[in-house]
Amino acid sequence: MIKYYTRACNFYHGNIATKLIKKKVAMPLCGKKNIAFDKIEIFRRNNKKIETKIINIKDIKKLKNFEKIKIKSDLKKITSKRKNFLKNINFSSPSIMGVLNLTPDSFSDGGIYNQYKKSNSHISNMIKSGAEIIDIGGESTRPGSKTLNSKIEWKRIEKIVKEFKTNNKKSCLSIDTRKLEVMISSINYGADLINDISGLSFDKKTLPYLNKYGIPKVLHHIQGTPNTMQKNPRYKNVLLDIYDFFENKINNELKNRKIILDPGIGFGKTLKHNLTLISKISLFHSLGLPILVGTSRKRFISQISGKYDSFERIGGTLASVLYLLSQGVQIFRVHNVNEVKQGIMVFNKIILDK
Repeated sequence: MIKYYTRACNFYHGNIATKLIKKKVAMPLCGKKNIAFDKIEIFRRNNKKIETKIINIKDIKKLKNFEKIKIKSDLKKITSKRKNFLKNINFSSPSIMGVLNLTPDSFSDGGIYNQYKKSNSHISNMIKSGAEIIDIGGESTRPGSKTLNSKIEWKRIEKIVKEFKTNNKKSCLSIDTRKLEVMISSINYGADLINDISGLSFDKKTLPYLNKYGIPKVLHHIQGTPNTMQKNPRYKNVLLDIYDFFENKINNELKNRKIILDPGIGFGKTLKHNLTLISKISLFHSLGLPILVGTSRKRFISQISGKYDSFERIGGTLASVLYLLSQGVQIFRVHNVNEVKQGIMVFNKIILDK
């Protein structure tokens, strides 16, 4: 069976993008007039064999008919405006998801914010620094971590979650959990988004529940479990395999389109896998949904930087965020909110005002 995939590429930004779209020599990305593209990369997959070619959009008409039909269908999704289904979040502009780990063993900030006053203060600081979404988790999913009892997990986040909406009415509350019990309890106290790193597969009852109540969710990719994911992860083709995973879930298991895609950087991936996903992230726009990426403080940064590694890895995080921003990614999950917000503002001022 032959399958085709379409990746928008060769991007233009700001006034140049707007002018090219008006002249109809470039197409808008996700319905935005300030990001445009005039080329696409076409992947042709036939069992184990994968071929790629990059063509100008004006040459699509030269493609074979069966190929052209698929590419045009993909382009309709790539160019369409994303629906704003998440509270107070506009997918036409970048949003920051600030991380709050209420765990003793998360890989970079375990135990730091476990005290009630510290966690509340951190939430307040992240919101003031520009975070539109706060992602709260009570279970570490670092490489090698083991599954936590759902009652212990809920106890860790219960007080903060219960009071979140009272204190932060305009902020979006995301819950980072694999457990349906924790999801339900959080939703009862106003959670807006479920961020399940298992790809909504840890508990078989999760999808029927979320489908029934139409709760927005992050569809996250992981190979294996946190305990096993970094033990020699393998793919036929990491980019296309994850695309297929997303497409299968969307078409066969999810009943509404309130979905945000997260390719899961560092979750069952080698350095090469991570770099492939980041560099060609724009492939996932052809699924027609907003994209979230979490590169903050991830190990791939130290693998690249070597002796120039640092504890918070702000430089590597920001470099990856700005590249992803240039590719049209909508949401960034980060620890250092203020620094990333500052970087996005400066980057946008430079690139969009030209």
